[in-house]
Amino acid sequence: MLLQPGAGPIRAATYLPSSTDHVRWGRLPCAADAPVLTVDPGAEVTIDTISHEGILEDQGRDPERFFAGHGAPGVLEDAVALAVTDTERTPGVDGPHVVTGPVAVSGAQPGDLLAMTLVEAVPRVPYGVVSNRHGRGALPQEYPTEGEAFSVYASVDASGERGVMAFGPDDDRQVTFPLAPFLGIMGVATAGPERLHSVPPGVHGGNIDISLLTAGATLYVPVQVAGALAYVGDPHFAQGDGEVALTAMEASLRATVRFDVIAAEEGAARFGDLVAPVAETSEFLIPTGLDEDLDEAMRNCVRAAIGLIVARYGMDPRHAYAYLSAATDFNISQVVDVVKGVHARVRKADFA
Repeated sequence: MLLQPGAGPIRAATYLPSSTDHVRWGRLPCAADAPVLTVDPGAEVTIDTISHEGILEDQGRDPERFFAGHGAPGVLEDAVALAVTDTERTPGVDGPHVVTGPVAVSGAQPGDLLAMTLVEAVPRVPYGVVSNRHGRGALPQEYPTEGEAFSVYASVDASGERGVMAFGPDDDRQVTFPLAPFLGIMGVATAGPERLHSVPPGVHGGNIDISLLTAGATLYVPVQVAGALAYVGDPHFAQGDGEVALTAMEASLRATVRFDVIAAEEGAARFGDLVAPVAETSEFLIPTGLDEDLDEAMRNCVRAAIGLIVARYGMDPRHAYAYLSAATDFNISQVVDVVKGVHARVRKADFA
């Protein structure tokens, strides 16, 4: 089943399709951009997203032909429309990601936190693509072994819960893996007139690629401009921590997101002084560390985790540092987005 624009289940009363006037390709919204939608805090919005895989130039910028060549059961109309539109994106200069928004949240001001909760993530297609490109990924000098790009088609099995990747000389073998849909890009607009490249994540959120941000999880991002001007994109069906080949199982989602505003003082009491986004699930608090150097990203994540525990639970920094060493896993979010990411899994139950 394909969820074409406006068709199929739409959870929220407010719906934002990924039409060409609601998306930006390769750049993130900034303060100079007008919102495509304004909502009150607490509102849920169902947002269509488009995966960049299958519409890029090295794939022919013709999703109908690209996916037909893999035997896909159809293509999203909004993906086709975007591929044939003369957008502002400059290939090779701008990023690959399609971003839907921005959404203004009434009352959000710089210093506040915007809480973006993924309420639901519904696949729009029964397939996805994993790609490795020349000069990218964890092994940029080794893969792809031939050509500029190597794109692997992956289908969704009949249960809807596992991805299927065929391999072998005649695609006569296959490997399956669990699906866990999430949005790789969730963020807020940056101050000033410059639209940031869509690839590197930062204090604005953006392309953070944290695989724990599945349905029910919340990302907290420091607001930089009035109204926050939030956006989402880079939909995934599955991703391993690290995302080593460059992309994961990239595929379009219909995501329902709830937007809440956390006042500055409350945010500081709950999370400390944030210099990078922090996430939360029912089980974990998830501070993050970002830097082009993976070692420094790790150090930043440890500092963020200490600050969070001190602010939230009143533990002194020395004991927080010791607790993290004894009880907390630190995971590599991704190593392929120029700015690398590390996230920690701080168990909330440990402080109950």
